Amino acid sequence: MNAIPGLILAGGLSRRMGGGDKCLIRVAGETLLDRAIDRITPQVGNLALNANGDPRRFAPRPLPVLADGVPGFLGPLAGILTGLKWAQGLGAHWCLTIPGDTPLFPLDLAERLQQAITDGVPAAIAASNGRPHPVFGLWPVTWITKLEESLAENRLGVWKFAQDMGAAEVSWDNAPHDPFLNVNTEVDITELETILRRR
Repeated sequence: MNAIPGLILAGGLSRRMGGGDKCLIRVAGETLLDRAIDRITPQVGNLALNANGDPRRFAPRPLPVLADGVPGFLGPLAGILTGLKWAQGLGAHWCLTIPGDTPLFPLDLAERLQQAITDGVPAAIAASNGRPHPVFGLWPVTWITKLEESLAENRLGVWKFAQDMGAAEVSWDNAPHDPFLNVNTEVDITELETILRRR
């Protein structure tokens, strides 16, 4: 499973941050998206961005921008489906997904999720402090039809889908900070700035 393709999920509406592209917020001089790109690039082969709307707003980043293949802004599950179809077109068997608003994720994310894959466990998601972070996931392209069915039936929860399908949870330590801190509010931005200053 070396050099699996990776997809950064940035198709959300960012309602809690007043709308717009949350991943383009600058924290300590760099956008959340660019921090995520820098962190995930060494862990994957091909890399793409899942976002709806005009892709030119993400220029000059040299990433293909993939819009959801289903209408209605159905959330990250639709983005995961988009990533799996893209990965399938590349001839890959899995796709690694990460959100664009969580720039401190582990440097061994892809490695440890791959290690959790076995004959009986076809997918894996991240967790920390007893909480799952299912948008950080390694998903098999064989689940494309199941994902399409889930979306068609308006079952949009990523964690519920992962649970129902038997995905493994891989846990990381919270020390010295939660590696899955995601930016949803101004308070989160302040916390992220504090962590970055300590590095």
